[in-house]
Amino acid sequence: MNIDRDPALAAFRAEVAHFLDTAPTPDIREAGLKTTCVFAPFEATMAWQKLLNQKGWAAPGWPAEYGGPGWTPEQRAVFDEEYCKRDLPPLLPNGLQMVGPMLMDLGTEEQKAKYLPRILSGEDYWTQGYSEPGAGSDLASLSCMAVADGDDYVINGSKIWTTLAHKANRMFMLVRTSTEGRKQQGITFLLLDRMDYPGLEVRPIIGLDGFPEQCEVFFTDVRVPQSGRVGAENDGWTVAKALLKHERGGAALSPGFFRKIALMREAASTTRAPGGGMMADDSVFQRDLGVLEADVTAYAAFENMIRTGHALGRDPAMPSLNKIMSSELGQQVSVLAMRLAGIEGLPLQLAALDVGSGVDPLGSWHDLVAMPAYLNARATTIYAGTNEVQRDLIARSLGQA
Repeated sequence: MNIDRDPALAAFRAEVAHFLDTAPTPDIREAGLKTTCVFAPFEATMAWQKLLNQKGWAAPGWPAEYGGPGWTPEQRAVFDEEYCKRDLPPLLPNGLQMVGPMLMDLGTEEQKAKYLPRILSGEDYWTQGYSEPGAGSDLASLSCMAVADGDDYVINGSKIWTTLAHKANRMFMLVRTSTEGRKQQGITFLLLDRMDYPGLEVRPIIGLDGFPEQCEVFFTDVRVPQSGRVGAENDGWTVAKALLKHERGGAALSPGFFRKIALMREAASTTRAPGGGMMADDSVFQRDLGVLEADVTAYAAFENMIRTGHALGRDPAMPSLNKIMSSELGQQVSVLAMRLAGIEGLPLQLAALDVGSGVDPLGSWHDLVAMPAYLNARATTIYAGTNEVQRDLIARSLGQA
């Protein structure tokens, strides 16, 4: 289907454009401009999710039976395009793109009824308790222990790199419930209803970009109900793999990459090149920008193949391939943006990046966000499973074909 020539989609595009032009508050728009990673500024973004949910658009990929709009792939593509044109903050992914879709696949009816509406509405924000100091890429080595006691589990241990745990009111996590057999066989998947259980402590970590996006979480005899378990005890590895499928391939990222390329091309017309003239006239920069745009165009075709249900998109290797391509393209975008900013992008302006601070940045908006985005992007090829691990998974998948 040609999206641009379909009358029904043209009307849908006009409806989307009108809403996205009129609904966001100034704080929401500011949060979009000051987004420097996957996780946009928390308060403004959650407020934006609530507005989108009132319209029924908080989860474009969710089916109608669970509160989503039930859009066609073409409608989703239109929405993504119009959304990115306006530099609005991306909604936080842990609930909408990760634990929510996983519960649709594997949760009980009670769990779906309890959690999915609150994920959509933005009443709940979930943090992910996977990694530990001794279990990152080798996640099966996790040692945070949960011991059954009556109707509860008693948890002891710690988690690290738990994104926005200091803002969350719920957590999904992996715990060890057995030391018998293979490492993967003794892991259980739990949903925690609170982040203020007695014995649970959250400590934010200041990242290279100056923000406390990540946290450590410590568990000392934390008692949680067994009703929060998803799947069978000791079968959490299966649940985790199902969730990672959504984490590694649950969002369309090419429209955002195209938007950043367009903004760089615009900024290049007013940015001086090191050798004189403007960056828009710098042949090396323009060559590199063109190569990046070609690569993003190829990635957009790959995303469209997955979104429209092509048989290749259902290959078990696709989530890993998607994660590799998207993370490496994101890093390339950040490198080129930093080259464009030059020395103007070096100052770390935390106050100016704070939504609602009223502090004017030094230089342009592009200069303000270039360095934090570059620093944060260094982690994209590590989190959600390092790209080396993803390549290994792809090789194993091909070996089994």
